[in-house]
Amino acid sequence: MNPDPQNPDRRDFFRIQDRIGLEYHPLAAEGHGSTNPFQEDHLDGLKSELKRLDLEFRNQLPLLAERDRLTAALLKSLNGKVDTLARIMAFEQNPLQPEHWRNVTLSEGGVSFLAPRGELAVGTPLALRLTLPPELYRPQARAEVVEVSPATASEDAHLEEIHTTFTDISDADRQQIAKHVMRWQIRQRQGDARPQ
Repeated sequence: MNPDPQNPDRRDFFRIQDRIGLEYHPLAAEGHGSTNPFQEDHLDGLKSELKRLDLEFRNQLPLLAERDRLTAALLKSLNGKVDTLARIMAFEQNPLQPEHWRNVTLSEGGVSFLAPRGELAVGTPLALRLTLPPELYRPQARAEVVEVSPATASEDAHLEEIHTTFTDISDADRQQIAKHVMRWQIRQRQGDARPQ
């Protein structure tokens, strides 16, 4: 996730230090094995239908707002409540194990995390799924390991710092990460502003 001096076109995103859910699976090779290791096949149809309905709702909401802003605001709030409830239920069905919660450095461009020494090498393609508390958004992405460095803490001698960059991520998932980063910044500012 460090800026790449050999690639000046690579965007430099704001990074945060956070504790999130992180699941990763090395892939055989870039462009091979299009199967999604995180896919819950029995829910695919329902998720597609939910996305369709949500898109339809979002397209109609501005039209309603032109006629009745208060009702549109109320429906938007209700939709957000239902969306949050759906995320909570999905997470409760498939909770993360303790080892999946990790301290990471996160940005819209990639994520850095600790992994066992020798497990991942530069150039390794990965499938990633993040769980971002407290909203419990679960963006997914394909990524590539761009750097491997020794862990900084002495007690982590058996670990390495893995730096990745996202190579394939949907706009919606990138926006979820951007919102999470922005909310993290707001919480930090609010914390700094509180009287000591």
